[in-house]
Amino acid sequence: MTSAARQLTFGVIVGNRDFFPDQLCVEGRKLMLKVLEEEGFRAICLDESATKCGAIENYEEAKKCAELFRKHADEIDGVIVTLPNFGDEKAVANALRMSGLNVPVLVHAFPDAIGSFTVSQRRDSFCGKISVCNNLRQYSIPFTLTDKHTVDPASEEFRRDLHRFAAICRIVRGLRGLRIGSIGARPAAFNTVRFSEKLLEAHGISVEPVDLSEILGRAERLGADDPRVVAKLERIKEYVDTSRVPAEPIVKMAKFGVVVDEWMDANELQSSAVQCWSALEEYFGIVPCTLMSMMSNRLMPSACEVDVMGALSMYVLQQASLKPSALVDWNNNYGDDPNKAVIFHCSNLPKDVFESAHMDYPPILASTLGKENTYGVLAGRVKQGVFTYGRVSTDDAAGTVRAYVGEGRLTDDPLDTFGGYGVVEIPRFQSLLNYICANGFEHHVAINLSATSRAVEEALKTYLGWDVYRHDAE
Repeated sequence: MTSAARQLTFGVIVGNRDFFPDQLCVEGRKLMLKVLEEEGFRAICLDESATKCGAIENYEEAKKCAELFRKHADEIDGVIVTLPNFGDEKAVANALRMSGLNVPVLVHAFPDAIGSFTVSQRRDSFCGKISVCNNLRQYSIPFTLTDKHTVDPASEEFRRDLHRFAAICRIVRGLRGLRIGSIGARPAAFNTVRFSEKLLEAHGISVEPVDLSEILGRAERLGADDPRVVAKLERIKEYVDTSRVPAEPIVKMAKFGVVVDEWMDANELQSSAVQCWSALEEYFGIVPCTLMSMMSNRLMPSACEVDVMGALSMYVLQQASLKPSALVDWNNNYGDDPNKAVIFHCSNLPKDVFESAHMDYPPILASTLGKENTYGVLAGRVKQGVFTYGRVSTDDAAGTVRAYVGEGRLTDDPLDTFGGYGVVEIPRFQSLLNYICANGFEHHVAINLSATSRAVEEALKTYLGWDVYRHDAE
């Protein structure tokens, strides 16, 4: 498992305002910290002895909060601003600015109870939240909102807000400093996977290339009895049913996998894109799909056809859900239904997205490259249920990074084919396809067995400044 599963840490700012009831801040602070602990998050917040009620309501207290956050800057994934009463708008904005943090911010306000509008009980957080957000905009500090303007932290509604915010934080932190391995040159026939390394680098995402000949050369030097090869071979057989495949290509896969794993570890890479055809088949005699599937399944997404942006798209969805992502083609219509389609790949889909899977060969590639040279794909049907799809792309001419994202359903509609496949149903699907084509997006799309499109949109649009389209049912 990668660092994607690490416990998240939130800085917590409790807003206060001089003539509003302090007791509300004492109670509200305790409740917020209790909920965070219950949901599995760590909190960094001013102690009640550091300021009045452990909240902030002036410049000096904002400085104390900022100093605390600076001390823990490497640990903090996001900041939660909670307003048990109106809160001091300047103190909140100043604390965030002076902290120097560049992380997502969630703004939360407590609800008033009908019958509690006395001087000693009224919160006015409803109004205070608007003022805080106004100041954050003035300070050019991006932020995220809860679904309801005011919401009880102990409610299921807020807990959903909280976990969506956590997904946003994982995406933002994961993309800053992400390193993707590019193994081999892109296939000459695939102009669609062109991208701009420079645009990615400007957003803190690095691409580390390696010539395929280096990987193959190192693999060829390994003996079948090398302990590393033997261990990798066992992991392959434990991972998937190999009974349909001869022994020799599986040994070759193990050698290739050892070299790729060591190269990725040495370069501290979290994701990869591989030249999966046709050099590997012609000159080494395997397809690397199973090895790529194994990486994706342990949350190190690997994309085929040197589709670096496809690997990035897989990584984004994975960070949102903490589940493996797959890369598929928008491949075929499904009869006359305008909202359904067939998704397909040879495939290198991670095992966890399949109903069941086995190692096989890809009939399409085998028809020209030979069955004996093309063993190594994972074949099976994708699980049914809700899924999120998404694609990130560089628009080199405009100098921007853009994306689309949405949700749909993987159905149980009958389909008799090979490779990794499924039938999807997406509301207003024809409109989405028109958008994809009109805007020059690729035919590859990342999918993830989760419902996380809102978190993906917010992370990429609000905090990274990318151009994002979220396709919904309306």
